Formats: sequence, structure tokens, C-alpha cells
Amino acid sequence: MRQETALQVNGLRVSYLAGEGEVKAVDDVTFSLYPGERLGVVGESGSGKTTLALALMRLHKPPASIKGGEARLGGRDILKLEQEDMRKLRWSELSLIPQGSMNSLNPVVRIKHQMADAIEAHDSSMTRAEINKHIVHLLGRVSLPESVAEMYPHELSGGMKQRVCIALAIILEPSVIIADEPTSALDVVVQRVVMQTLNDVQQQLNAAMIIIGHDMGLMAQSADRLAVMYAGKMVEVAPIASFFNDPQHPYSKLLISSLPSPEEKRELTGIPGSQPSLLDLPSGCAFHPRCPVAVERCKQEIPVLRQIDSQRRAACHLVEEQAS
Repeated sequence: MRQETALQVNGLRVSYLAGEGEVKAVDDVTFSLYPGERLGVVGESGSGKTTLALALMRLHKPPASIKGGEARLGGRDILKLEQEDMRKLRWSELSLIPQGSMNSLNPVVRIKHQMADAIEAHDSSMTRAEINKHIVHLLGRVSLPESVAEMYPHELSGGMKQRVCIALAIILEPSVIIADEPTSALDVVVQRVVMQTLNDVQQQLNAAMIIIGHDMGLMAQSADRLAVMYAGKMVEVAPIASFFNDPQHPYSKLLISSLPSPEEKRELTGIPGSQPSLLDLPSGCAFHPRCPVAVERCKQEIPVLRQIDSQRRAACHLVEEQAS
């Protein structure tokens, strides 16, 4: 029997109001996240991954709005909290490593002052000496020298900036960390260093973590479970080994088949077509125009994300029929 969840999201719906109509960027998303677990969320650009992260942090801005669902953290539905209560919860219980460290740090403020601001906003009892000591300790946890505290962001490399963002995210030891494309714009060597740093601090805190990204190889090395998003919906959720060894959803199978393998020589195949516009989704399953095994039912009925076995869920009529 699994332990109590660190974060439970049920039926989350987030829409953007556009001139042409309502764009359902996150559509009825449900998942559980457990203490100490790393959940990877993958999908093409525009699938709703970043919107999901911003909605959970309540950092989405108009024309985006939460249309329904709940997200329970520590027994509270954070989607219904007042703004001041949500401000106190950010960084202390739920934190975000934003996409693109280059843009998330203030370019004209020293690193130590940016970190001190986050501490003082939540704990006014700490003295300046205690704050400075804590900042040095945090920089050490992400393998950065004490001297970084005195620097400006432009004096740091991309990897160092990203590790500063990790230090900011764990500054108050939250129980849930959301990392949105934590290795974007970094070379492969630095990616590995950043992910190892992120995994180390996550294990030290026993925090639950959501890792959002495109890189399937990175997910295979970093995530415990994987959730695949397509056109605003989750279409498969599975343990990482099961996902790569026996993917259920046709979209998942095509994603894996497009990856190069060092063990076999084969022609790489892309996924035909492109993700549909969220303003003009096809009827039935949104993936059916690109799906090589779609049947008539796929064009008419929207599949529900159903339990396939004790650990896996998939939203596909054919998978559902095979399971039954």
C-alpha cells in the first residue's frame, strides 16, 4: 500500500480566453505525487506542461484562469487559498525552478540579496548574520563556492545560474519542488551536473519533485514515473521502466521509436503531422489524426485516462479494450 500523497491533483482545468474562443491548455488532469518521488512530465511544445506548473504555483496570469479541479497539499486545496496564504506557502511548502535561469534572476542584484529577500519574506526572525550563514550553506549544497553570493548573475555561467535557482527553490526546504525545463539551453555535460545537483538536494530533503521537459533520455535517468501530455491532457502515466519497456499509448510508442538507441541500428522515425491547435481540436481522441492504429471509435469518443494495471494509466480506447 502506497504512502500518503505529497500532492494530489484532481480534474485540474486551466483555460486561456482568446479572441477566437476558449483554449483548454490543461484539460481534466489528475495525478498523485508521493514524498521523495520524481515525476517526469513530457510532451511536445504547447501540450500544457508549463501551464500546469504555473497553475499549481498560482503564478498564471490573465488571460489564463483555473476553471476547475483541486490540488491538495498538506491537507489544503491550494487552488482555493487566498493570495496571502498562497504567498506564504510558496517556497516554504511548494517551490518552482522556473524555465530559463537567464531570465529568472534579477540582473542588477547580487545573488546574496536575491536569496536574502526570499528568506526575509517568510522568516522575519532571522538576523542578518544567520541569513548570510544560511546562504553560504545553501550555495554549498548545490556545489557553489561562497564567493558566488557576492556576484551578479551575468558573472556566472549558465550552469552556475541554474544551480543558484535550485538553491533558491530549496531555501525554505519545501515538500514539493517543480522543475520546469531545468536544463534548457545548457550543454549536455552541464545538464548532467545540474540534474545530479537537483537529485541530490531532492533526496536530502525527501521532497517530491515534478520534472517538466522534452528530453526523454534525461527523464529515463532522473524520473521514477513518467506522465505524457498531449493537447492539454495526460494520456499515459507509468513507472519509468514500464514506460520504456512496454509503452501503452500509441503516442508514447511513437515518442520512444523516435529516440536513437546505442543497442540497435534502425532508421529513426518521426511522428507524422503536428499537435493540433487547442482552438480547433479534432473530435474524439485529439491524437487520432496522427495515430497509426486509430479506429472509428477514436474519431468519435474522447478516451478517459483509465487504470490499466496497479501502476499504469492510459487514455486510449484500444488499450482499454485489450486490458478488459
